[in-house]
Formats: sequence, structure tokens, C-alpha cells
Amino acid sequence: MTINDHLQSFAGMPVVAWDAEDPPADPAAVTWRLELEDFEADEDEFVAAFDKLLERTGPAGPTALIIGEWGSAYERAFPVDLLVQHAGRLGALRALFIGEMTYEQCEISWIQQGDITPVLTAFPALEQLWVRGAESLALTPMRHDGLRELVLQSGGLPADVVRAVGASDLPNLTHLELWLGVDQYGGDARADDLAPILAGRSLPALTRLGLRNAEIADEVAAAVAAAPIVARLTELDLSMGALSAAGAEALLTGQPLTHLSRLDLSHHFLDPELSQRLVDELPGVTVDVSDPQKEEEWGRYTAVAE
Repeated sequence: MTINDHLQSFAGMPVVAWDAEDPPADPAAVTWRLELEDFEADEDEFVAAFDKLLERTGPAGPTALIIGEWGSAYERAFPVDLLVQHAGRLGALRALFIGEMTYEQCEISWIQQGDITPVLTAFPALEQLWVRGAESLALTPMRHDGLRELVLQSGGLPADVVRAVGASDLPNLTHLELWLGVDQYGGDARADDLAPILAGRSLPALTRLGLRNAEIADEVAAAVAAAPIVARLTELDLSMGALSAAGAEALLTGQPLTHLSRLDLSHHFLDPELSQRLVDELPGVTVDVSDPQKEEEWGRYTAVAE
């Protein structure tokens, strides 16, 4: 699978380009998308576009913001300082997506990121943070009372970022989604790195957990099967990974999952019989076992890597 299309809505609102010829009457009723057409634009061009966005969205700035290509994203990290320095002009910001690009703009594993901790520190009222790309991505463990949703999409999520999420105090986070990816692209996390997340002590409000796109999907499934946090989840998403019979059996023989409303295992390496068994043994749960894959000579693969 490749990421072919841009989001048409985010944070429950339609997406509008920062330079749209017919801007909305209410700037707070849409999600603004800030992006440069030139893949190799310099930083001054992005700063100029950002300034124009602030002019359009008023003294409080946008409620929701998607940032796409900022210019040479394959070699230059998103300028986090630009947001931090203008925090006073972004008082309304509640939802932010950094790096929402298609594969034609920049492969997910080429997107340069940096330390996103300053964003969380500068915006205590931020409720949704999505980040795509994990090259040089960093996070320092912290407390954030406002965050409700954290999504880190990658072809390979570094173990230190996974550990930092687990070490953070996020008392109101209800949705956590990590694309763990493959070791070849920096996804070196193992089940032990997920242990603090799966214990759930610093995530008391979490009800939706996604550990997706994982090369180590079987290892993740085995850890999830005994994880304390699962008992209070409503949705569990292990999709897009390299799940095989070993991981499925671990889920079936582990703690009960019948309390879930949804279990997503799509993009998997299970035979039809085992897929049907998962559906049959979890009555009342919407079990997604679509998109079966066939193991290649070199092994199993995730949905998104490069």
C-alpha cells in the first residue's frame, strides 16, 4: 500500500488550502492545509506562506492545521520553531498534522522530522497531534493534559520514541496509534519497548489503541494478549502488519477480547480457516480480517515501509 491521497477532512472539518481563492467565511470552521507546490522550495517561501495563513485565519489562528510539503522535506526537518515562536498567534489551535504528504511528494520513510516535544510544550490546549514520517523524530517524556489523540505514522518508528510515549503522562489521551514499521527503516522497537504503554498506568483514559504496520506483529499480538490495558479498550487495531498464525493464536488463547467493539487485523498473513475462527470466537466484535496477503520468498511484509 502507498499513501496516494491527501485527507479531505481532519478534526471533523473539511480541508481548505491556505491559498484557496474562495476562503470560508468562518476560518474556524475548516481545517487549513499549508503546503508548498515546489518540493525544493526554500524555508523563506514556507515562512511567507505561513504568514499569509495567519493573516487569513485571524488573531487566534486556525483551529485545525495540516502541514504538507514545507520544502525539501526529504532532507530538511519541519521547522518546529516556526510554530513555537508564533504560539501567541495560534491560540485556537486544537488539531495539528505535521507531514501529511503522498508518496509522490515524499516517501514516508524519507520525511525528515525532529523533536516534537516543543510543540506539545508550546500548545497545552492541543487535542490532536498527528505526525507522518519518523526520520530523526524525537520526543522527550512529558505530561500533557490536553492531548486526546496521538498518531505517529511511519515506515519505521524508533524505539526511543516508543519508549518516550510510554514514559509520558497523558491523562486524557483516548486514542493512541503507532505505526511501528520495519527495522530497515528505523523501526527497531520490540515488545519490551511497548510494555509501559500496554501497562496503561500513564494512559488512564485510553480506549482506542493502534499498534499498526508492524513487522513484529506476532510479537506485538503476544504482548497484547496479556496486556492490562486491553481490558478497558473498546477498539484494538493491529492492522497493516505482518501478522501470521502465531500472532492470531496468541490473541485467541490470551485474555478475553469479547468486550471490544472492534478488532482490526486487516492486511495479514492468515489462512481463511484461521481468519474465520477469529470471527467466530469473538461474537459481538467487529473483526476485520480483510486484505489477506501471501508470504513471499523473502518473508512477510508490512503495508507501508518506504
